[in-house]
Amino acid sequence: MNSAPGLRFVTRRKWLLAGFVFFPHAGPAAAELVVRAKPGGLHVSAPGLHFLAGKSLERLRDGASVFFDFQLALLDEARVRMLARTLERFAVSYDLWEEKFAVTSVQPVRKPVSNLSARAAENWCIEQLMVSTESLSPQRPFWVRLDVRTEDAEERAPVVGDPGINLTILIEIFSRTARSQNPRWSVEAGPMRLGDLRQSGGKDR
Repeated sequence: MNSAPGLRFVTRRKWLLAGFVFFPHAGPAAAELVVRAKPGGLHVSAPGLHFLAGKSLERLRDGASVFFDFQLALLDEARVRMLARTLERFAVSYDLWEEKFAVTSVQPVRKPVSNLSARAAENWCIEQLMVSTESLSPQRPFWVRLDVRTEDAEERAPVVGDPGINLTILIEIFSRTARSQNPRWSVEAGPMRLGDLRQSGGKDR
């Protein structure tokens, strides 16, 4: 039995890069989304999902801050209709001297975190997400999907500003087809039922 809390389901991980879908060589843990029921919603963790890599990591090491958009969604059993979702944007920076990462939540405002390894920074972002389960009946089958994408320079200005993040624009961003230069990561788990998650008490089956 796995030691991490939460239920594990059949999952699928896919990368959309340059308009193509490809599946990298990775161990079983890389294709895993762990779902946990908490009061009011669901939290997830994604062992093996590494978005601080490739071109994004190159930009960070060149001294740029990189914005990452996150969507945590509940889908119906057929994975056709979205039942609920939450959206967040995080700004990540890199300290060349310390070789550590810092993360700022654009909205809602949270205290920035710093002195993190790449894995810790990725985990922190994902741990902040919670999607509401108010619309779900305990026995309704559903899927959970986590999407991550890097921001477009053209999108930063209208999305981020005073007083914060424009959620309408962020929703539109996730509705668009991925641009050729923007990596996207997606991992999903299901089908599952809220009643089963609650009965598990946050423990593996």
